[in-house]
Amino acid sequence: MPAQQPTTELDARYSSALNPRPGASEVTATAWAEARGRLEAAEIFWVSTVRPDGRLHVTPCIAAWHDGVLYFSTGRTEQKAKNLAHDAHCALTTGANSLTDGLDLVIEGRAEPVADRARLEEVITAYETKYGPHITSAEGTFHGIGDAFRRGDAVVFAVAPDTAYGFGRDNGVYSHTRWTF
Repeated sequence: MPAQQPTTELDARYSSALNPRPGASEVTATAWAEARGRLEAAEIFWVSTVRPDGRLHVTPCIAAWHDGVLYFSTGRTEQKAKNLAHDAHCALTTGANSLTDGLDLVIEGRAEPVADRARLEEVITAYETKYGPHITSAEGTFHGIGDAFRRGDAVVFAVAPDTAYGFGRDNGVYSHTRWTF
C-alpha cells in the first residue's frame, strides 16, 4: 500500500532548539515533501534486517521511491532475503556524510515481496528512470536487473513506511523530525 501523507513532528530533545547557538531557535521540522525529494534522488541506501538468531544484518543497496513506497531488491538466496522471510521488519537509510550539513533519512516498515506483474513493470521503469545507464546500458553496473526481476531471479521488496525519521544538519544547526504514517 502506498504511504499516506504523514503527520510531522519536530523532536526538540534531539534538535538544536534546546541548545543556545545561532539559528537554533528557528529550527523547524523538515517538510515531508523535502524528505520525499531526497528519497527520490538518493542513489545508495543501507537496508537493515534481522537474522533469525536476532543478529543484525546491514548492507548497501539501490532503491527507488515510487508511488509512496520504497522498493529494493535482492537475490533469492542472499542473507537479506532469508532474513526478510523470517521477519519482514526492516529499515532503509540514506543521507549525507557530513557532520555539519545534510539530511539523513530512515524509513521503517515491513518489506513485502512484489508479486503483481503490472506493479513490477512500474518498479522496473522507476529504476531505469532513476539509475539510467547504470541499468539501461550494456556497460552499466546493474544492466539486466529488470530482466532478473521479471524472471524472478531477484526478489523485489516494497516498503511502505510506518515511521520515518529525518536528521537534519544546516551549518551545525540540528533537527530531528519524525513522520508517522
